[in-house]
Amino acid sequence: MLDLVAKKLFLTKGKGIHEDRLTSFEYALRDAGIAGTNLVLISSIFPPKAKLISRKEGLKQIKPGQILFTIYSKNQTNEPHRMCAASVGIAQPKDVSRYGYLSEYESFGQNETQAGDYAEDIAAQMLASSLGIPFDVDKNWDEKRQQWSISGEIYNTHNVTQSTRGNKDGKWTTVFAAAVLLL
Repeated sequence: MLDLVAKKLFLTKGKGIHEDRLTSFEYALRDAGIAGTNLVLISSIFPPKAKLISRKEGLKQIKPGQILFTIYSKNQTNEPHRMCAASVGIAQPKDVSRYGYLSEYESFGQNETQAGDYAEDIAAQMLASSLGIPFDVDKNWDEKRQQWSISGEIYNTHNVTQSTRGNKDGKWTTVFAAAVLLL
């Protein structure tokens, strides 16, 4: 039986600018280091016992033409100076034999910190609900993190986020963020 549960994953991001929308996306994939692969978008589960490795280490483990299972976010604009962001948030449980969550988030008008915090918030909310931890959307970010810390069930949250302003000349600008799973 083929085991498709990822053992490792890494985070990557990129941005691209071009007159053509699709080529702009291609340039963002190149910047992220994964343009020569075939991406398969999957739902947002951080596999049990999977290890988060560095981008550098992860890129060494892929080959041109390889099929990569990814959780990714992309955003595009051709409006000059319009801020756009793409983010993937991660929430890992303290018990590594349990699965965690990843979230995809795209926004306009937010910088990397704002978009990244929100992506983490979404992932942590999904993990908290699966673990039976109360979640109050009206609490601020620090209050939520404290609540999760007190529960002792959520080990870590983080994100990978790319943001930029749209090209001043109205060329397509793409931002891309991804978690790449390695089998």
